[in-house]
Amino acid sequence: MSVRSTAKAIIINNNKVLLNRCFDEYNGEYYSLPGGGQHTYETLHEAVIRECLEETGYSVIPKRFTALCEEICENPITRKLYPEYIHKMYHIFLCELADTSAKEPTEVDDMQISSEWVEIDHLCKIRLLPTVLNNNIEKMIKSEIPLFLGAERIKYNHG
Repeated sequence: MSVRSTAKAIIINNNKVLLNRCFDEYNGEYYSLPGGGQHTYETLHEAVIRECLEETGYSVIPKRFTALCEEICENPITRKLYPEYIHKMYHIFLCELADTSAKEPTEVDDMQISSEWVEIDHLCKIRLLPTVLNNNIEKMIKSEIPLFLGAERIKYNHG
């Protein structure tokens, strides 16, 4: 068993946050932060820049580390089929756009439908996964001190 290190981004521009709108059969429709798995010998900053470009087409600049959380999938089928995805550490960075024009995304997640700009004031009205983000994303945006959001055990993985 290994722990998957992921780099995720809260990308802010004009009082909006860029999120991936996703859908899967177990979780239904939800939003997630852009980002993904860190490669061997890749820094977290390099990973979040690469992943955002691949998933959203936007080039970003990580400004500060904002939160850490852990997620463990308990579904035995998922554990057997996708062992590299069952235990994830989310390293979340507040980012800004390096360029306001987006390129065509090159590698979107299977569950990703689109990337959408969501007003910061509307974040409380949408469903984010991991669920720990729902009550904390606005704190993460405003706080200068990184937050530890704890660990969450989930039944089904998500994008």
